[in-house]
Amino acid sequence: GRAPIHPEQAMSLPSTLTAPANTAQTGLFISFEGIDGAGKSSHIGALADVFRAQGRVVTLTREPGGTPLAEKLRQLLLNDAMDPLCEALLMFAARRDHLQQVIEPALARGEVVISDRFTDATFAYQGGGRGFDLTVLRTLEGWVQALPDQESSEGRDQVRQPDLTLWFDLAPEVAAARLANAREPDKFERESALFFQRVRSGYAQRCQADPGRFARIEADQPREQVWAAVQAAVSQHV
Repeated sequence: GRAPIHPEQAMSLPSTLTAPANTAQTGLFISFEGIDGAGKSSHIGALADVFRAQGRVVTLTREPGGTPLAEKLRQLLLNDAMDPLCEALLMFAARRDHLQQVIEPALARGEVVISDRFTDATFAYQGGGRGFDLTVLRTLEGWVQALPDQESSEGRDQVRQPDLTLWFDLAPEVAAARLANAREPDKFERESALFFQRVRSGYAQRCQADPGRFARIEADQPREQVWAAVQAAVSQHV
């Protein structure tokens, strides 16, 4: 495999992220998005190492999954045939448990939460790929990710979203070539190139709708250049 990226090769984060341990810190939620084969995984670990080197506590997690219940639902979602509504409901059920058991408590403790996928993936895969009703997905998003103590009555302030979403954008045919013979594909990975073109379009729509939260990473670059883009995005957003 490739050599890991070490924190000493990485960026210096803003001083607001390096306060002493006894200083109250605000939680930070970062999601990594993109189709399988886009190369997210190694950069997730590298970014976690950077924050830990700065003295932050980091919670690494994933979707679907992240809790015992959500991991059970992940196995159903990735392997069992079901209609798009059932798929969306199970995805948001897993997300609800994930938020309650892992994400919200970690943010309340002032930790950095880094998740391999979050709700944008549902809009990309179920909405874009499956062509499922986006209005239903937005309704589920509002229910599942609601912040009951939020005073604001406008926009996504009422809904838990990542502070920063790093979207690893890659042409589906390139991703497929990277994944070839890498592992036994799950039911999503076995989908057609056209399906993944729709997924990519779904991500693009989410990015356009919330550009302040998204950073598009051109994933068809040498690994070092992708990491540099991740560094730049994190430094700019946090």
